Amino acid sequence: MQTTPYRVPGIPSLALDLAGSGPLVFFMHGIGGNRGNWRAQRDAFATHFAYAAWDARGYGASDDYTGALTFDDFVHDVLRVLDHFGVARAHFVGLSMGGRIAMRTALLFPDRVATLTLVDTHEGFEAFSPEQRQAFVDSRRAPLLAGKEPYDIAEPVARSLVRPGAKPEHLQQLIESISALHKESYIKSLEATVAQVTLGDISAIRAPVHFVVGAQDTLTPVAMHHEMAQKIGDAPVSILPDAGHLSNIENAPAFNRAAINWLMPYAGLGSTPKHWPPG
Repeated sequence: MQTTPYRVPGIPSLALDLAGSGPLVFFMHGIGGNRGNWRAQRDAFATHFAYAAWDARGYGASDDYTGALTFDDFVHDVLRVLDHFGVARAHFVGLSMGGRIAMRTALLFPDRVATLTLVDTHEGFEAFSPEQRQAFVDSRRAPLLAGKEPYDIAEPVARSLVRPGAKPEHLQQLIESISALHKESYIKSLEATVAQVTLGDISAIRAPVHFVVGAQDTLTPVAMHHEMAQKIGDAPVSILPDAGHLSNIENAPAFNRAAINWLMPYAGLGSTPKHWPPG
């Protein structure tokens, strides 16, 4: 269930779902998502942490914006949120595009990152063949440029991301989030994310890292996560059964257990917000 969002002012203003108290854990959705994609994590994490899930600029209840998008615009929005709440260092949980935003933040502003939980993600489109990149873009952008709306592509794109035999309610949740995309902002995100061929040298990331991936993720498969983990000091990789590319939705109980069990020993590395509306 979507709650009335808290708004971080600025241009564009950003909408967030907030709960709990303690060190901040910042959740970032994928390129076809919104803050509601983390609703199965909210209560579990809010028991131990201050939970914040955003709508990235141009998504959900956040504002659209003028001009082109560069991928690092997302990073500067992240810093805006941390500064607004008076948070020196946050724990980050990022799915797909959100994982890349988290890694890029860790590379550019390492002192602001306590830990990274990187979910069904990759380190840039350099990891994909030119044909795979083109297929990714064409399946999403081409129909929209031809006059279709996000709801027209929602079901086929959603089916390509979840595992075969995914529960109908999980598929429907993803269809709804894709249908709700802001068309022009989504096209900007597609262009910016594919243009960013590489994030940089992820072996330079200093924060503790945990990878989580659905066993049946065909877009960013298990092997890709092991390759990334080897570059970051053999970081642990949790493989979730009965899950595809949206592992936190498709197998929320397993995701919550794996993510929280790994994160708890590092909780003290993160900062508790100085300004926190839920109180």
